[in-house]
Amino acid sequence: MSKKIIFTTAAPSPIGPYSQAVMVGDTLYVSGQIPIDPDNGDLVTGNIENEARQVMLNIGAILKEAGLHYHNIIKTSIFLKDMNNFGKVNEVYGHFFSGHYPARETVEVSRLPKDVNVEISVIAVKD
Repeated sequence: MSKKIIFTTAAPSPIGPYSQAVMVGDTLYVSGQIPIDPDNGDLVTGNIENEARQVMLNIGAILKEAGLHYHNIIKTSIFLKDMNNFGKVNEVYGHFFSGHYPARETVEVSRLPKDVNVEISVIAVKD
């Protein structure tokens, strides 16, 4: 079984001892992404929609580096600081897919890295 570390400067660098993503065979495991702007390292704030959009863009950059796209995502895990933001995050998230949505869970957590409001991780598979 081959393991390849995926890294791109188009997504934020890890803030701990982990990889942005790891490809094992045809499966890509993307670490949880938070709303950090990779251009300047600043947190994207203002509203949950902007935060969720940045998270999804970061995921997209990692997918692209691995030669994949959003349609390759088969499983998503969404972590929210406040479940009252579920509808807003769901709306932003949905714009990145066109049918055949991945399996998913969304859970409320008490705290996330850098005290952000949303973190998303995904698993994707090559076609």
